[in-house]
Amino acid sequence: MTVVGPFGLSVRDQALEADVQAGMTAVEEGLLEATKSEVPFITGAAQHLVRAGGKRFRPLLVMLAAQFGDPYAPGVVPSAVVVELTHLATLYHDDVMDEAEVRRGVDSANARWGNSVAVLTGDFLFARASHILADLGPEAVRVQAEAFERLVTGQILETAGPQDGRDPVDHYLDVLGGKTGSLVAVACRFGAMMSGADETVVDVLTQYGERLGVAFQLADDVLDIASDSHESGKTPGTDLREGIATLPVLRLRERAARLGLADDIALCELLDSDLTDDARHAEALRLLRAHPALEQARRDTVRYAEEARAALAPLPECEARTALVQLCDAVVHRAG
Repeated sequence: MTVVGPFGLSVRDQALEADVQAGMTAVEEGLLEATKSEVPFITGAAQHLVRAGGKRFRPLLVMLAAQFGDPYAPGVVPSAVVVELTHLATLYHDDVMDEAEVRRGVDSANARWGNSVAVLTGDFLFARASHILADLGPEAVRVQAEAFERLVTGQILETAGPQDGRDPVDHYLDVLGGKTGSLVAVACRFGAMMSGADETVVDVLTQYGERLGVAFQLADDVLDIASDSHESGKTPGTDLREGIATLPVLRLRERAARLGLADDIALCELLDSDLTDDARHAEALRLLRAHPALEQARRDTVRYAEEARAALAPLPECEARTALVQLCDAVVHRAG
């Protein structure tokens, strides 16, 4: 039994292990090649987060989904590079919007070079992803374009907030479906599609990816509150400091409105105050870590992970399917 990929995924089949390891190595080489520029400064900025590492969650899903067709098909690795480049580009932009100082255990691009360079570097990565995508055919371009539209729409909806009368939790889950679920779904779709898998299999894996992506982000929401920077690779409570209400905060507000408990209301008031103050920020983190709202967010994470697992039911029993099921368990484990 060998450990590969993020979260210590265990692969028991030697052939699958070899395919996944070879694919991930090729993706890493492809990422470095795609981020090279004739301008050394651009290369350094574009490779900043590539070299910082990361879970490579989306490329791993491409490799596993490709097992349901021909995993050696020529479009598999390039499509994984496209998905990861797109993800990396969004990180550059997210860090500017969030004014984040740390990403993957290193200085964020905006902290090192400023917002303008970070935004333009993200754009550079989008351009390189599009260049690779053009060689994968019009259907791949359409799939990526639709996902990118959903991703941007999710980001805009998050910024705008829920409309009057809309349940904030439902709104937030829709946001996550766009911001995170869409690209994880594309990773699964590309892996199956590029490998020539049956269209039914492509659809099943796309649905799985959508649900797993939301679970993955919900686990990140929990980690942002519950972990320290050593565990998560970024500053804890970044969303709190920026006034972004993730699921633990939304569950707290929901409970405060329903039960009217003084402690809940006081914590909501603290979260609505200026959390750029380090002492207030630390106190908000401490109280949220001990609050039932965090456990409710964990249960929400488990629910989406279980939906992802259930979506795999039509697939034939095989080692790749077992690995996909293990990823559902791993996402839940991340959330504690």
